[in-house]
Amino acid sequence: MIWKPNVTVAVVVEQNGKYLLVEEEPEAGSGLFLNQPAGHLDPGESIIQGAIRETLEETAYTFEPEYLLGIYQWYSERADTVYIRFAFGGRVTHHDPEQKLDTGILRATWFDSDEVGQMIHRHRSPLVMQCIHDHLAGKRYPLELLMHYEA
Repeated sequence: MIWKPNVTVAVVVEQNGKYLLVEEEPEAGSGLFLNQPAGHLDPGESIIQGAIRETLEETAYTFEPEYLLGIYQWYSERADTVYIRFAFGGRVTHHDPEQKLDTGILRATWFDSDEVGQMIHRHRSPLVMQCIHDHLAGKRYPLELLMHYEA
């Protein structure tokens, strides 16, 4: 058997000093967690397309990626899984308040970095705060680093 990590995408959106997060219950009875809009890469889509799709599905906001924030490797003991997260920064434009959010997503809302830090016990993973720290530190990498080849 060949070991393979799970590829995920996430977005960090800051607007007027607040960060867009989702409140989610990944599995029934698992409790409520906070996360950036994030999820698994779907077959056939580019990493950037995945970030745009996940943001729309989880928040009803249209996301425009402007830069790569970072690439993160994290091992979840709970899931016994290694995740490779591609995190993007950018802005949101259109919002459709009538759009139904993904299964497990209770709401999308905005918090300042202090509020996010005070709720660290509710973070889905340590990557939530790390991505905000990296955003605040000014980390920005060009999207051209990522190449998507179609068959």
